[in-house]
Amino acid sequence: MQDFQSLGLSKKLLLAVEQEGYTTPTPVQAQAIPPLLDGRDVLGVAQTGTGKTAAFALPVLQIISRSKPQSKRHIRALVLSPTRELAAQIDERFSAYSGHLDIRHKVIFGGVKQNPQVRALQKGIDVLVATPGRLLDLIGQGYIDLGRVEFFVLDEADQMLDMGFIRDIKKVLKLLPRQRQNLLFSATMPKSIAELAASFLHNAVKVDVSPEEITVERIAQKVMFVRKADKRRLIVKIIKQERVNKGIVFTRTKHGANRLVKQLDQSGINAAAIHGNKSQGARTKALANFKTGHTSILVATDIASRGIDVNDITHVFNYDLPNEPESYVHRIGRTARAGKSGIAYGFCDESESGYLIGIQQLIGFEIDVDESHEFHFVGAIPKPGQKPGKMKTGKSGNKPKRPNRNNNKSRSKQSQNKPKSQSQSQGNNNSNRQQSPRRRRNRNRSQGNQN
Repeated sequence: MQDFQSLGLSKKLLLAVEQEGYTTPTPVQAQAIPPLLDGRDVLGVAQTGTGKTAAFALPVLQIISRSKPQSKRHIRALVLSPTRELAAQIDERFSAYSGHLDIRHKVIFGGVKQNPQVRALQKGIDVLVATPGRLLDLIGQGYIDLGRVEFFVLDEADQMLDMGFIRDIKKVLKLLPRQRQNLLFSATMPKSIAELAASFLHNAVKVDVSPEEITVERIAQKVMFVRKADKRRLIVKIIKQERVNKGIVFTRTKHGANRLVKQLDQSGINAAAIHGNKSQGARTKALANFKTGHTSILVATDIASRGIDVNDITHVFNYDLPNEPESYVHRIGRTARAGKSGIAYGFCDESESGYLIGIQQLIGFEIDVDESHEFHFVGAIPKPGQKPGKMKTGKSGNKPKRPNRNNNKSRSKQSQNKPKSQSQSQGNNNSNRQQSPRRRRNRNRSQGNQN
């Protein structure tokens, strides 16, 4: 069995690792640290919770500490992260690991005032952790120069692309010097990520910690077939019966997360939501209260959850099954960390059976079905020969299939994007639009609240 000393880390970093309580490197650390210390580019397939932050932070710190700054410090390592929470946690790890080194680091992200960030940049830093938007904003204002970056880390690359950051990433890459060391981490490796990696990684060492290795040994998984209307009562009953003190609930939309928090609060369950529409202050407070135990249930969307790194989560609830099977693996991986056990519940309604099939194909087995609850609904069970895929329409009664509502929505969207003709501004369509504009705007907004 490997230890950290065998990976080639310096004495000061080994001391920091020991003080953090690390004894044995995780698979991603054991595979990534040696080639990074040798100056190689690395392509890593690993998700949050595998120890990947230490896998790149420790080599980065060791490499840039080999030479001391001669005058004013400049940015020598850049770590790009998709969310504010994840960027902040990466910076916290740099702080912990660099305690015995003469290294300055700073995290910058949007949603807060830029002045404190600018002052730290003007004093000079060695390591910058950033989200794409704020980084490019401060570059445009002349506060950041990437011309001497020696080490570039792109973390959660698949989430970056899902959030529409591909153009921002390409802009950043153009500003970096050609001679540098690169690392890309992604929880999944679709074609788009492989193409992005090929565009800037050179002769990279591939480190693959697949979902099958991460998932499932210590996680008890259950699927419950239930009507959509009964999900709230089912989750309340489980939380109270099992006395859940630290659980995370995943919803598909921001609006759904907010609505569920209100419903849980009405049932006497202390819950908070975390998603992209929340202010940075609200997200930080919700996460801090969850970590300390003041809040027992955190309701999150997939994107926001990438910044949640808490070791003692006992329960994960897939309140809405994810439409991407890989997201299921990421979600349930929030529990059973640090050698502990956990349980993951999946609520499958009549519109989500195709999602369940895709999930089971990915993990390689059928999840145990719990029929013992009072809300069991046979109509949600997948049909023989059913294929994986998107929500069923038609007889399932899905709201998106209702013709009147869809037509109104599509006309409303067209009216926002195209100038109205005279005929469009008159008659029944116009009177329909004028009846309840606020309600229609809210309905359109909630439909667009995807992660």
